[in-house]
Amino acid sequence: MTMRATNTLLALLFLSLPLGALAEQQRPNVIIMLADDLGWSDVGFHGGDIDTPSLDRLAAEGVELSRFYTTPICSPTRAALMTGRDPMRLGVSYGVIMPWMNHGIHPDEHFMPQSFLAAGYQTAMVGKWHLGHALQAYHPNERGFEHFFGHLHTEVGYFPPFGNQGGKDFQRNGKSIERDGYETFILGDEVSRYIRERNKRKPFFLYMPFIAPHTPLDAPQDLKDKYAALEDKRKPARSKNTDQSRQIARLTGQPGARGMYAAVVDGMDQAIGKVLQTLDSEGIADNTIVLFFSDNGGAAYATGGADNVPLRGGKGETWEGGIRVVSVMRWPERLPAGGNMGQIMTAMDVFPTLAAAAGIEPRNTQFELDGINLWPAISQGRKVARSELVFFASETPIRGSFMFTAFNEHWKLVQEVQQGLLSATVSNYLFDIDADPNERHNLAPQHPEVVSAMAEEIHAWRMLYPVAGTRNELVPPPGWRAPKDWSTYPRSLEETQATPAPGMPPAFALPALDWQHGEAGRLIYNCEPYRALGGGLCKR
Repeated sequence: MTMRATNTLLALLFLSLPLGALAEQQRPNVIIMLADDLGWSDVGFHGGDIDTPSLDRLAAEGVELSRFYTTPICSPTRAALMTGRDPMRLGVSYGVIMPWMNHGIHPDEHFMPQSFLAAGYQTAMVGKWHLGHALQAYHPNERGFEHFFGHLHTEVGYFPPFGNQGGKDFQRNGKSIERDGYETFILGDEVSRYIRERNKRKPFFLYMPFIAPHTPLDAPQDLKDKYAALEDKRKPARSKNTDQSRQIARLTGQPGARGMYAAVVDGMDQAIGKVLQTLDSEGIADNTIVLFFSDNGGAAYATGGADNVPLRGGKGETWEGGIRVVSVMRWPERLPAGGNMGQIMTAMDVFPTLAAAAGIEPRNTQFELDGINLWPAISQGRKVARSELVFFASETPIRGSFMFTAFNEHWKLVQEVQQGLLSATVSNYLFDIDADPNERHNLAPQHPEVVSAMAEEIHAWRMLYPVAGTRNELVPPPGWRAPKDWSTYPRSLEETQATPAPGMPPAFALPALDWQHGEAGRLIYNCEPYRALGGGLCKR
């Protein structure tokens, strides 16, 4: 066959493809890699002392998202990422979902992989879920992931038996599995296997949330040996609890966590490198979006080992070190290498941003997204207006000890609230965050009117929280016992009601009772209260 005839045949075949199939072939693959408690200064491209060649490669070949923000703790960030919605509305804001809780994300909420699945993508999740385990309705396989390989909980350990509270927690699509080896490397192997064995006629959406470098830290012996002599040169975090924990550890002779932490980060980087090599060998790296970020700032306290300096504070806090995280995005076909996007981007913005990049329609028809599309800013350097303040909260690790923040491109207010049985104290810290990103100069005394206005916005935002949402709980209810195998724990769809439970009050009484609750929180889901009525009655 002549070259001309061959080209004619290829053109005819191209034209004969259904438009939907053609669109699917042209769409990018998407991989979201999520670290767990990675410090701002713990990557090579931020000058860190840990070997992270794979992350450095992503930064060199992609765009650094240098003002990427998450919530200060785990489950709220994952909820924001998956839904594009504010965790305060979802009832997962103040604390994470503990094993003894029956919390999860409302089944009516639409998850990002559901939109990608509806657009013809293959979808898979490999790693840590932490968004509900009590009901099958909360399970990854019910939230848009065709394939789930990993853990429902956090803190399952880095080596077998991969358990939480004594119960085994490792599964494939609801079935318990056994695996030997280092957990981080197991995840890297599984993601690489999935990519190699995928349906090559369809794009894929893949979510890879590590447990690394979350405590309790552990690593293979060669990595432990590599960093055994690493000196802990971290400067003070300028956070009372974090710095006190380090001081107590030194005074009591506890071994430093920095070396082991470095080993765990190095292992994670190796797993990332394996996935990047698989993309290269499959010839699909150029048309694959890889987004990496941490679920919150590094755990800079004594046993955590992370370093966020020059940012202030760390995990669990609304200082910059707890919410401003390492993040990069690479898409060689569309994004210039070595770029930097300096606009504020949050975990809530990922869903609309990736949907726009991939050319798919978000299908969240029931509830509005709180995130905004930052793709024009990332791909073209265009300014994307953000009309609303960004809010984050935490009640970790002490119940009744809250931290809040509200900020925009200029001002940032941090509130510390200590809630006692008979009183509460509030401390306000105001920063010109654009000029003072390391939060060294408290301007609250000079600008009381700004503090007052932003504090009122935080107050109104807190009224959105469902009254039965998560709170910080370090221990279970007295006498609670874990299952032997967490894969058997979720109640099946067949065993549970088809609709959400109505609660105790009759339906006609809910609006009045919700209004009476005022600032205490919402009885009606997704209720936006009228502030003029003291936090009562829903706008929608």
